[in-house]
Amino acid sequence: MSATDTDPIDYFATTAPTFGGRLQAARNAKGLSVARLGEKLGVEAERVEIWESDKDTPRANRIQMLAGLLNVSIIWLITGEGNGTTHVAETHDRPTIINDTLGEIAQLKTTLMDAHDKLESLEQRLQGAS
Repeated sequence: MSATDTDPIDYFATTAPTFGGRLQAARNAKGLSVARLGEKLGVEAERVEIWESDKDTPRANRIQMLAGLLNVSIIWLITGEGNGTTHVAETHDRPTIINDTLGEIAQLKTTLMDAHDKLESLEQRLQGAS
């Protein structure tokens, strides 16, 4: 065996090679199975496996949901830079219920910010029409 066969891949390094590798690392750090993550996202487990194997990537709204559920930044999930490398490892030490709740809060914040932006856009459109 070569040294690379025995050395584990450091998915939490900023140089983690792919989106799928980072997704898998974050899911594992959170202690979720592929099936459970799929259930939380409302997709089949096979879809998550496709993302993790880099055969396809999720749409932007799913990436946003993934980041919230896994307690990582969207930027880290996409590029490997930013909040995610250390943060993911730290979340593993917390009870699952806390991580789940924090993930749901992050997802809700994003949803509310999107709704706020949409409301402002609609308000401006109505004011412009009068």
